[in-house]
Amino acid sequence: MSKEQPIAQRLDQICTRISEPAFLQNKGLGNEVGIHVFCYDPQDETAVQHQIRLLKDNAALPCRITECDLYEAFLTLLEQKRVLSAVPGLEAKRGKDYLLRQLQKIATPQALLEASGILPARPGDVIFLTGVGKIHPFMRAHKMLDSIQPLCPDTPIVLFYPGTFNGQSLSLFNLFNDGNYYRAFNLL
Repeated sequence: MSKEQPIAQRLDQICTRISEPAFLQNKGLGNEVGIHVFCYDPQDETAVQHQIRLLKDNAALPCRITECDLYEAFLTLLEQKRVLSAVPGLEAKRGKDYLLRQLQKIATPQALLEASGILPARPGDVIFLTGVGKIHPFMRAHKMLDSIQPLCPDTPIVLFYPGTFNGQSLSLFNLFNDGNYYRAFNLL
């Protein structure tokens, strides 16, 4: 996350960055999968979501933006498994820790990706992973990145992350260690 530039300027740079041929072809990354992280202050969530909508609707982009909102995929998955309505009662009856363990069994990274409808990725796609803060603590960002990497080896992926990434580890909301992830690059 850059404190030097206001969020509006950083958001404006996303369009240029994801339009670059080298970005779209995953060039210059040492044969790594094109996973990029756009970090932002959690208080800027509304501005980030607005920019994502604008980018998804931008017909002039040389790519197609496919968004995977992890929270929406989580809700879809729980509805498909017919357990969403039981969640509040299960938490009241068995406690938060039990509920967390049970939901993590259902909401595996693979199951969330399948429920999101973004797979299979097509040539020319750029995947935006969003909703990381909303799905915490059910899913960790590094687990999603580990899972999506082999499924989309030629597709650039941008993780919109409400926190910081120092090139080695993720810190959700600048409070929680979300895990180490060495294969990602800062988007800007």
